[in-house]
Amino acid sequence: MNIEKILSMVDHTLLKQESTWEQIKSLCDDAIKYNTASVCIPPSFVKQAKEYMIEQGADIAICTVIGFPNGYNTTNVKWFETKDAVINGADEIDMVINIGWVKDGRYEDILNEIDKVKEACDGRILKVIIETCLLTDEEKVKMCEVVSNSKADYIKTSTGFSKGGATFDDVKLMEEHMISTKKIKAAGGISSIDDAQKFIELGASRLGTSRIVKIVKEGVLYTENKSDN
Repeated sequence: MNIEKILSMVDHTLLKQESTWEQIKSLCDDAIKYNTASVCIPPSFVKQAKEYMIEQGADIAICTVIGFPNGYNTTNVKWFETKDAVINGADEIDMVINIGWVKDGRYEDILNEIDKVKEACDGRILKVIIETCLLTDEEKVKMCEVVSNSKADYIKTSTGFSKGGATFDDVKLMEEHMISTKKIKAAGGISSIDDAQKFIELGASRLGTSRIVKIVKEGVLYTENKSDN
C-alpha cells in the first residue's frame, strides 16, 4: 500500500487543550499538502478553519469532536454542540458515548443518543467513539451491535485522551462484529506507517493520528512503503 493511499485515510488531528490558531492553521496546511481525509480539531476552531480552507481552495473536510473527551455530557448538550459545529462549517462529527451508560447496560439510551446526534449532523458523517480501553470485550461487542443498529456512519476506537488508544485486536473485533455498511476508525497511539497499514488491513477506513503526516514530513519512511502498491 503506498503512502498516498494511507494519507488519504488519515484524519489529521490536533485536539490538545493548549492548541492555538497558528498550530491549527499549520495542521490545515499539512492536510492540504498531503491530501488527508480531514483535519480533526476542537470545536472552537471549526469556523476559522473552514473559512481558511475555503480561502485556500482546499477540499479537505473539517472534523470536530462532541462530548469530548469524557462523553458524560447530557444528550441535549451533545445535540446542541453538534448543531453549533455544523453551523460553523463542520463536515464530520466524532462523538463520545456515555461510558457510564455502557457499564449500567443502558444500551437503548446510547442508541437513542447516537441517533439524536446524527439528526443534528444534518447529513454530515458521524463517528461514534466508544473508548475501547475502558470496555470489556463483551461491552465492545455490544457497542458494535448498538452502532450497527444506529444511524451513525462509523465506530471509532478511542479519544486518545484515556489510558489507551487503538489496538489491532480491537479493530479486528470491530471488523468481525460490525455490519458491512458501517465503517471503522482507529485512533490514538498510531505511531508508524507499518501500524497504519496494519490497521487498514484489519478493516479500518479512517485513522485518527497526528504522527503519520509528521513521519512523512520528516522523510522517515520504510523502504517497502516507498515502493509498495
